[in-house]
Amino acid sequence: VVAVTTGETVSIDCNLGTDSDSAARWYKQIPGGVPQFVIFFYHGDSSPFYGTGFSSPKFTSTHQSTTDYRLTIKNIEEGDSAVYYCNTWDDSVVWVFGQGTKLIVTSSSLRPPVLTVFPPSSAELQSNKASLVCLSSQSGPFADVTWMSGGSPVVTGISTSTAVKQPDQTFHISSYLAIQASDWNMDKVYTCKVSLGSQTAEKNIKKSEC
Repeated sequence: VVAVTTGETVSIDCNLGTDSDSAARWYKQIPGGVPQFVIFFYHGDSSPFYGTGFSSPKFTSTHQSTTDYRLTIKNIEEGDSAVYYCNTWDDSVVWVFGQGTKLIVTSSSLRPPVLTVFPPSSAELQSNKASLVCLSSQSGPFADVTWMSGGSPVVTGISTSTAVKQPDQTFHISSYLAIQASDWNMDKVYTCKVSLGSQTAEKNIKKSEC
């Protein structure tokens, strides 16, 4: 994970292993989207080849050796938040991808996410089960969602979706918390907290206020 603020320059390194006669390809993938080809570079070439929508000087690739490559992204913007993958060709197993580097971009102008928390349904409660749903909107793609019960962190019963990109270029994230119906009926306070960089939002919910 690499965290930067807007306007900065970031470099991501890739080692191709023992294959010293191969090229490095870089891909960008935002949550819920398909990988986008960014750049291709071979150490024997004078310049890289770019994918659609990517160009110099914002994106560049260099090599430190025949197996060590670097992707550099200049003047970072919020839209650069993504997972960046290094890819190469290996004669024995064809295409090889790295594990990816998550790039998280924050800025002082980034708005806190807007949270809505939904209570358990009556049908759930009748079956002695309960789940809370926290919907985070106007968020970044890699916001962290946590739950608390009575002010203490909850570590089990949580299921959080992958961020979904919206037409306004922000993201929606849904998180579910499974709880005991008896705890809900005891009017315990549950808190959904969403953080991205220095921006944090939280929302409380309890039975007596629903």
